[in-house]
Amino acid sequence: MNNVIDTILAHRSIRAFKDTEVSSEQLERIIQAGIAASSSSLMQVVSVIRVTDTNKRKTLAQLAGHQSYVETAAEFLVFCIDYQRHYELNSDIQPDFIELTLIGAIDAGIMAQNCLLAAESIGLGGVYIGGLRNSPSEVDELLGLPQHTAVMFGLCLGVPDQQPELKPRLSPDVIVHENQYQPLDQQKVKEYDQVMQQYYQARSDNTKQQGWSDQVTKKLSKESRPFILDYLNRKGLARR
Repeated sequence: MNNVIDTILAHRSIRAFKDTEVSSEQLERIIQAGIAASSSSLMQVVSVIRVTDTNKRKTLAQLAGHQSYVETAAEFLVFCIDYQRHYELNSDIQPDFIELTLIGAIDAGIMAQNCLLAAESIGLGGVYIGGLRNSPSEVDELLGLPQHTAVMFGLCLGVPDQQPELKPRLSPDVIVHENQYQPLDQQKVKEYDQVMQQYYQARSDNTKQQGWSDQVTKKLSKESRPFILDYLNRKGLARR
């Protein structure tokens, strides 16, 4: 093992932060780490909005589903697909292909993960905020996002004020396939369900009696932000 792998394997989502600033030097290195991430064809189709205005933070916390840590974290970054800069270079570009929207979403995720890993490597913690997509048009207006630019998610960063238990993950035997897709090993999933039940019952807060299978099937058995496609279409993305 090495320090990089140790940092990755120790990842926990942090939702409680100390009243301590992230220094300008720390933030600069975190952003540099994000920008250094892989970019499809070097198109660099991601923009990051650093939100420092307290009123905007409060509003974003509410729009994201009343997640208070959006307001209290030392730093809050919003990651966006951004083809507007390319449009300003040449208005003949065609950013409305679904493939380009996928590229933007993938690159945003890669960049944000670089940022979070960099933050964790220097003793900070964070949590992603997909809840911004609950009200994407309102977020657009608040942050002044132009056409060809769409909000993806936020990232809280700060000095951790909690040490949550490490959440178990599915076994590599379930996730990794060799040469071709393999049928689901139901026994492995049952074993994981038992591990998750024990985890949820034993953790320090928000205990519950639920396995992973029940959790995800309930999540996937209802609508999931059905307005997102219309939002992306209005922004000139994912039309064809």
